[in-house]
Amino acid sequence: MLLQRLREYAERQDDLGPPMYTNKLVRYEVSLDAAGRPRNLIELTGEERAGRNAGKYMMMPDRVRAGAAVRPMLLTDTAEYALGWGDRPDKAERYNAAFIELVQTCAAATGLPEVAAVARYFDLDAADRLPMPEEFDRGWVVTFSVDDRYPAMRPEVQRFWAAHVSDLTGDPESLPECLVCGRRNPVVRISPQKIKGIPGGQPAGTALISTNENAFASYGLDDMSCAPLCIECAEACAKALNKLLATETSHLRVNPLVYAYWTRGGAGGRVGDLLSNPNPEEVAELLQAAQSGRRGALGIPGEEFYCLGLGPSGGRAAVRDWIDTSVKRVEEQLARYFALMQLTEPWGSDEARYYGVWRLSRGTLRSNAKGTDHPDPNVPRALLRCAFQGGPLPDWLLAQVIRRLRAEQEIDHLRAALVKMVLASQREEWIETMAQLDEQNRAPAYLCGRLLAVLDAIQRAALGQRNATIIDRFFGTASSAPQTVFPRLVKGAQPHLARLRRDRPAAGQALENRMQEIIDLLDDFPRTLKLRDQGLFVLGYYHQRAADRRAAGDHREQGNSAPATTGQEG
Repeated sequence: MLLQRLREYAERQDDLGPPMYTNKLVRYEVSLDAAGRPRNLIELTGEERAGRNAGKYMMMPDRVRAGAAVRPMLLTDTAEYALGWGDRPDKAERYNAAFIELVQTCAAATGLPEVAAVARYFDLDAADRLPMPEEFDRGWVVTFSVDDRYPAMRPEVQRFWAAHVSDLTGDPESLPECLVCGRRNPVVRISPQKIKGIPGGQPAGTALISTNENAFASYGLDDMSCAPLCIECAEACAKALNKLLATETSHLRVNPLVYAYWTRGGAGGRVGDLLSNPNPEEVAELLQAAQSGRRGALGIPGEEFYCLGLGPSGGRAAVRDWIDTSVKRVEEQLARYFALMQLTEPWGSDEARYYGVWRLSRGTLRSNAKGTDHPDPNVPRALLRCAFQGGPLPDWLLAQVIRRLRAEQEIDHLRAALVKMVLASQREEWIETMAQLDEQNRAPAYLCGRLLAVLDAIQRAALGQRNATIIDRFFGTASSAPQTVFPRLVKGAQPHLARLRRDRPAAGQALENRMQEIIDLLDDFPRTLKLRDQGLFVLGYYHQRAADRRAAGDHREQGNSAPATTGQEG
């Protein structure tokens, strides 16, 4: 199914080039006249890499090279192959000899004078050929032109090259069916093109299908024989995937994975931008469209939507995820995904804040994690599957966030949003009710979280900012075994309340009333809290603290001389 969808995408593209050709950077052009005599060596420009000229993109012959095999490319190759300019003269001579032989074979097969002119260039004495310039980079790609025309671009040369490099296998008497087109043709032995752009993959590219060890082979089917593809389908799939991974509007990188997405109508609209760097206005438009039943808010063409997640696995590309769904469902589930993320700000503001998948995924890492540290690949995979297909987020994601919160004892907006996303994805009515303080929620875990926030506010109001607060000392135990710590914390709050009743009576009374209101709603403190209840505890604490801060801010803005009811003026 995956390969068939890639082949369909390739058939709709008109810029993938001829068979066994690819768009590659060519740095130098050997300019010849019709007799094969050299004119000059032209440095091509058009693309920069790391502040240096990298050459010009041109549609030229391509093939996969592996190991120590000598496999020249026709009329366009590295300087070592095309001109014999290499660090090791013996190796460069062998490579150049194979290149020349290929040019001569092509000239004889096609009868083109331009190809014959290139072949005649190599018959010249070394002194009559172009000299190698100083500081020449032998790794750059070189091509040939004859009277300012590129013989590699002639249709006759293109057909010759496609036939020449078709590395096929199979008994002509018993040919297998191609997995994609279903025709009985010889199948490719090795992938005709490597996949570029996979994070952590090999610089030369990785193979989508490969069996390079006996342990992976079945019934003696090695290389690509385990998944038989004809040359046309194998190349079409590789070219389609390379284009998707090279086009900004059709892929999303979330290290160590990359996701390619497309539809039967073309690229995937604004999906990638929305998931990597969501704009609140665009999200609001999406949510409004979902509520009104209006389609097309993301500009996704077509009816069917596909998403392929890839990661590195040595020399192969590992398929981490495959989603086959409809555009309508994607729009609906993306709206739900961002609604899951909606959460009041730490200071109580209702301003919407949304996170990209990569930023959300890093919420499972420590706060001081380096940019090179990557989350578990299953984290972005779970988030993206929820975004595209809906359904609940897994409990193991909640466990990773809770573990991080307990280790750092700081509940920020991002991690609280992750907790809310997991819980609300499992209980739909919480999507709206858990976005801010819910005073109707009677869950003991939620009430315990609220109570801890009030106890912390009492301590801060009485003693000011301290190096070690009850959150620093007791958050882990309070969020997992409330009964062992809350009676002691409530008792320890009494001297603070007495001090507040003496120095700041209104604030002290308000905080004592809030604490008592929450305690009265609890029959008893739970002995232990399971994982999801720990998530409710986190949200209860976060919601109460945000509401307290908002109340304090409202008092300051109004210039009210009465103290805020929370003791969190600062």
